Amino acid sequence: MNDATFSPSLCPSSPTNTSSPATQVVARPCAACKILRRRCGEKCVLAPYFPPTQPLKFTIAHKVFGASNIIKLLQEVPESHRVDAVNSLVYEANARIRDPVYGCAGAISHLQEQISELKEQLAKAQAEVLHMQSQNSNLLSIVCMRMSSSHQETNTIPSDNHFETYETNDYYSNFFFEDQLYLEN
Repeated sequence: MNDATFSPSLCPSSPTNTSSPATQVVARPCAACKILRRRCGEKCVLAPYFPPTQPLKFTIAHKVFGASNIIKLLQEVPESHRVDAVNSLVYEANARIRDPVYGCAGAISHLQEQISELKEQLAKAQAEVLHMQSQNSNLLSIVCMRMSSSHQETNTIPSDNHFETYETNDYYSNFFFEDQLYLEN
């Protein structure tokens, strides 16, 4: 790192910037400096983002992007976004290690395929539900029709029986009912 690109905001122990994770005092070398086997100074750009307790985090990012590219990226990114940038680098490096050809794009493509398949399954299930609801309403209407027709039959049977079993002493009224029965047939 040359002095021309150094700015006080990159210094982790800068007295002007006390609200960021870069204000940590380096007691032992950060994971990056330990892996790179170099002295970790107060102005180490990598120390706040690669603590000594997480060496794998830097190892993965270093393997894919290289230390100099990580340092350049961190210098170009505003300090408020550096934590997110490092997390993104580590995530992308992990994806690239798992899938060297496609990296994150491969994972995204796989998830999009899953979404498409699940949408198709959902559409089929919804169509099946609609079909079952239609069958259910058809069955319900058939049952209702049969019940109403059987109810009408039971209502007409007693009325027919009523005429047949109706007894009266009046000769003319019996004659009238018999006459109506002949007319109906």
